[in-house]
Amino acid sequence: MMLKQLLMIGCLACSSLLASGQKVKTLPYDQYPMPKGDLTEMTYTRTGTQFQLWAPTASKVVLNLYAAGSGGKAIKTLDMKRTSDGTWHVSLAGDQNGKFYTFNVQKDNKWLGETPGINAKAVGLNGKRGAIIDLRTTDPDGWESDKAPQQQDIVIYEMHHRDFSISPTSGIQNKGKFLALTERGTKSPEGKPTGIDHLKELGVTHVHLLPSFDFASIDESKLDNPQYNWGYDPLNYNVPEGSYSTNPADPKTRIFEFKQMVKSLHDNGLKVVLDVVYNHTYDLAGSNFERTVPGYFYRTNAEGKPANASGCGNETASERAMMRRFMVESVEYWMKEYHIDGFRFDLMGIHDIETMRAIRTAAERINPDVLIYGEGWAAEAPQLPKGQAAMKQSMQYMPGIAAFSDELRDALRGPFSNDRQSAFLDGRPGFKESIKFGIVGGIDHPQVNYAAVNYSKAPWAAQPHQLISYVSCHDDMCLTDRLRASIDTVRTSQRSLLELDLMAQTVVFTSQGIPFIQAGEEVLRTKKMVHNSYNAPDSINAIDWSGPSGMEGLSNNYYRRLIELRREHPAFRLGDADLVRKHLEFIDTPETMVAYRLKDNAGGDKWKDIIVAVNGDRVPQFIPLPQGMSYRVWGGCGIGLSPEMRDGNVGVGGGLLVPARSAVILYNDF
Repeated sequence: MMLKQLLMIGCLACSSLLASGQKVKTLPYDQYPMPKGDLTEMTYTRTGTQFQLWAPTASKVVLNLYAAGSGGKAIKTLDMKRTSDGTWHVSLAGDQNGKFYTFNVQKDNKWLGETPGINAKAVGLNGKRGAIIDLRTTDPDGWESDKAPQQQDIVIYEMHHRDFSISPTSGIQNKGKFLALTERGTKSPEGKPTGIDHLKELGVTHVHLLPSFDFASIDESKLDNPQYNWGYDPLNYNVPEGSYSTNPADPKTRIFEFKQMVKSLHDNGLKVVLDVVYNHTYDLAGSNFERTVPGYFYRTNAEGKPANASGCGNETASERAMMRRFMVESVEYWMKEYHIDGFRFDLMGIHDIETMRAIRTAAERINPDVLIYGEGWAAEAPQLPKGQAAMKQSMQYMPGIAAFSDELRDALRGPFSNDRQSAFLDGRPGFKESIKFGIVGGIDHPQVNYAAVNYSKAPWAAQPHQLISYVSCHDDMCLTDRLRASIDTVRTSQRSLLELDLMAQTVVFTSQGIPFIQAGEEVLRTKKMVHNSYNAPDSINAIDWSGPSGMEGLSNNYYRRLIELRREHPAFRLGDADLVRKHLEFIDTPETMVAYRLKDNAGGDKWKDIIVAVNGDRVPQFIPLPQGMSYRVWGGCGIGLSPEMRDGNVGVGGGLLVPARSAVILYNDF
């Protein structure tokens, strides 16, 4: 999200409303006329196409019709007519299928520049012109019966399209494309499953796709030249990105192939989460918002300059009626047209609480099981009244929405702000309470000392499923690189790297929140120590599916076993704060170890008692066990353990000496 800063046009306080060349009374934004219908800007039929654009401050609006998606002059220009609700209309008779269009708005005798509108559903090359198509012709076979799988648990796998498939080791033909996730039977040079087969074998439930809408930084006309971006630079929010399709010049191809991808994931038991970036646009002056209603869709600060809570030179105004409506309708559209199952909100803390609640309500009407989560923070303080921002501290006011836990993340591996500083995984004291905070899912628990939690001095989740448990994501060093950067023993020992990586994920997957991993973590992915790889080449970002040693196989197998453990044992996903408080109790340990017990067949689990102990210290540490109870060691465990302890039939009673830098899971099923 490193974008150039641009000046904002307009004023937060007011804007002159113009109609048919006549200057009318100046009104504040909250008094702009609101259309009663939705924001659909192009409606196609074989007998004619209807166009509308909400532009209440315009003195004139024209529609330009083109024969192609790029290049050439307009074949027709039509004046649009304004109605009392600030919307401009025009109709074209006959079948216009295959043509392209733009709007151009005039305000204060100045043309603002051509735009496909704020709500284009199909576009030409590089998203500069809207496309007139029949969306019914973009559905793959069986689309009408496509359904998401039913799942008891949620395990999120965050993926960038290009990273996942671009390496020669992926064995995938459609490298870097939506269609990569439709290929079956793909393998690495060593014969290991890759692609969608790998995801199925791993056991994740939700594939989180980094921004897949039409973004601005990739030139779709030059895909023979390697180009890379994460995609957090929105251009057209309701259209799939062209560079991930096999033919970005054809408006139908990107839509058809995106739907093929979704259907393939559903058919293979996986749900689809879309990463959405409504908090800012690629630029300001040239954005579709600014070229339609200058000033309205963005916030300014007290000096009248563009607000910058996004860190990208602009900050959208979700609290304004039409921006809120745009966001709600956009989410609804992706769910209805593309069968999306969930959404991750980039810098969710920039949006207001009321908008996020409205989005949740609208999405639930379509799919009660929709998954919604986001970053509960912003780059700077957003221009909203205190208490109205959708920050993690306000999650109690946003039921059904989750936020990432940087408390757990940084307590495990060290702060985001300093790649070389370690934490619990390096045996450093002072992080136990922050890890306990993450383990209970950020809820109120009597055994968590919130005064000692790193960033939050009070619980912020009303229910444990409102907390996303993770230790790394795209927007940071990947886990292996972070461990190498901050812990001396990891730099010289691949075994030490493996042990600490899997210790961290043991905490993530046995916590009561929703577990989340970055693609490739399971095979010890490296990005060559690059922290912010948003535009780095494939040599940095591509996932190597082969691996130079057997450690990647051990890691992948352990991740798979942890996911299987969680799926088979509801004690790790109780889903209710009262049940967590009733069944989860922490065991007294030194500062450099965390241990807890899930008792009394928690959540109806077949195991009567479960104990999880994670020792970050470089020396063994003792934990007491309940008197009169005997335990077995879970067979999937074994990182840092002796062969005797790895035997699942070993009885344990009274107490346990947990080896240095190890994770142990014990259970009683008799």
